[in-house]
Amino acid sequence: MIPQGKRSCHNFAVQSTLNTMKDSNGDLQHIRALMERSTRFLGLSGLSGVSAGAFALLGAAVAGRYLQGRPDLTPEPLAYSAGGQTGAEYWGPITFLVSTAMAVLASALLGAFWFTWRRSRRLGHHLLDRTARRLAWNMLLPLAAGGIFCIALLLHGLPGLVAPATLVFYGLALLHASKYTFDEIRWLGLSELLLGLIASFRPGAGLLFWALGFGVLHILYGGLMYLRHDRNDTATTP
Repeated sequence: MIPQGKRSCHNFAVQSTLNTMKDSNGDLQHIRALMERSTRFLGLSGLSGVSAGAFALLGAAVAGRYLQGRPDLTPEPLAYSAGGQTGAEYWGPITFLVSTAMAVLASALLGAFWFTWRRSRRLGHHLLDRTARRLAWNMLLPLAAGGIFCIALLLHGLPGLVAPATLVFYGLALLHASKYTFDEIRWLGLSELLLGLIASFRPGAGLLFWALGFGVLHILYGGLMYLRHDRNDTATTP
């Protein structure tokens, strides 16, 4: 039988060891959080993806309604013009569709800026810190290349391949930049890339794939990011 005094000393030593281990674990988690914050942009909000997806679906609906009202634009799936003409019959619809896409892009960027700025402020992060600039730069290069490639497709009279190309290059951009932010961005990039490759074999269904990629996938992954990251911030912020 252990004497009462020795038992008390033993219990105190065990408790002290447990407390030390807890403190060490807390320090390790703190160090890990600091290292992650210094290398990855963690202010990205899932609501940015949800809003971008909503704007994309709205833009796809506008474009679809326009195409339905122009039955003369459907004989050739690679060119939204009657007989593949390159005059006003070609550039008129292309101008409308490109303008709609630019309006969707501008709205999505504004929504992304607003929700990400709000979350970054809540977390105490700078919106334009080094990690954010690195994330933006790594996305910019593939997107710029994709934009130039899509212009070439339009000039050569192949607008039916623009939707698959935008999905492929956007997916590559997300993959290229995913190491600087949340893991969900990598899976979103893979999904966009796969969808774009499938769409390249179905040029006549480009608008449908575009809506799935930029609309549905953004909403799904944005919602997942909100549930895994944003909601926890809201619950823990006083």
